Parts: sequence; structure tokens; C-alpha cells
Amino acid sequence: MIKVSVIIPVYNAEKYLEKCLNSVINQTLKEIEIICIDDCSTDNSYSILEKYREKDNRIVVIKMKPIRE
Repeated sequence: MIKVSVIIPVYNAEKYLEKCLNSVINQTLKEIEIICIDDCSTDNSYSILEKYREKDNRIVVIKMKPIRE
């Protein structure tokens, strides 16, 4: 049963994203879901999120689509 949801907004965060995800994953409370929302990053952030999602089933990745005017 999930006790805590952690929401991580992501935009061009490749420099510190792995450190952030490792920190959340390694918490003592294991009954968590980690929701990562990529807001149209132009760097490697989405690839990093997908790599972590494949390793840990608690991670949910949402990729936003650009708004067209």
C-alpha cells in the first residue's frame, strides 16, 4: 500500500536528476510512489527518467507535450 506520493517536476535537470532520484529511492520508507513530470525538457532528462523507471516500478514518468498556439 502506498503511503506517500513524491512528485518531482523536471525541466532540463540532467545535471542533478540522478542525485535527486537516488535520494528519493533510497529513503527508509519504501511504500512510496515517485511521480516524475517532464515539462518538455530539451536535455537528457527524459532519458534518465526512463532509465530509472525501468529499474524501479515505484517510478511513474509523465511527459508533457508542448502547447501549440
